[in-house]
Amino acid sequence: MIITKHFCNSKQWPRRLARLKKISKKTIKESEKYFNKKYSYYINLILSNDKELVKLNKKFKKNKSTTDVLTFVTESNNSFPKTKFCDIFFSSQTIKNDAKKNKINFYDHYNHLLVHSFLHLNGYKHNKLVDTKKMQKIEITILKRLGIPNPYIINE
Repeated sequence: MIITKHFCNSKQWPRRLARLKKISKKTIKESEKYFNKKYSYYINLILSNDKELVKLNKKFKKNKSTTDVLTFVTESNNSFPKTKFCDIFFSSQTIKNDAKKNKINFYDHYNHLLVHSFLHLNGYKHNKLVDTKKMQKIEITILKRLGIPNPYIINE
């Protein structure tokens, strides 16, 4: 079971909210095979801004810069099925800037970050090159099924 909710705490997101909800629903469907069936997932998608992500990044990751997305997971093994409570924070400014810089669609970039975060929720990491390549291959596969080009090929 995967339940998602969207929360908006930035003025940059409201006009995009309806489209983002559709994207999230479709992306979950395409990503489901990579979710661990032993868990129920409660996922909060928090649509935020650079200021908030800088605070969170500093507090939890010991990094003083902004980022496009931060993913937090808490597991509960006391329930049946086991449960993962997940908060995924997105920065509209950084996503917009990165999309513009890389000449990609804002929504495609958001979708890529969502897929990337879903894989993190399920134990995928990119600390080693072999793990990075594995994760990227899965991201590319999912995004292709969603009609989104390979995000690792940067347009010049």
